[in-house]
Amino acid sequence: MRDWLRRHATLVAIAGFLGVASGTPGAMAATNDYPTVARVDYVVACMAVNGKDYLVMQKCSCSLDYIAERIPYETYERIETIMRMREGRGELALMFRTSRALEDEVQSFRRAQVEADLQCF
Repeated sequence: MRDWLRRHATLVAIAGFLGVASGTPGAMAATNDYPTVARVDYVVACMAVNGKDYLVMQKCSCSLDYIAERIPYETYERIETIMRMREGRGELALMFRTSRALEDEVQSFRRAQVEADLQCF
């Protein structure tokens, strides 16, 4: 019986660490649907702007976690594509810079970033 309790306690601790025991069934999937590469890319870019020390890395990770809780990865990926396309030249880039619908999506993401910065920095 003790072994079962010990294993159960260990599994509960691991689940809590991983975010499984958050109370809502889809919480872990919603928060952790960002691929590792996307997470690293965001944190590296954040650190390039804010500094390259351990504390900044923690703050940048917190920022992305905050965003990931509010914006599904599919939406994040779409917004990232819009922002990258805006950097180009020509008619296609102009379309991405002038579309009101696309601008609304980007502004929504930027608001989430500001909220994340207020929470984490």
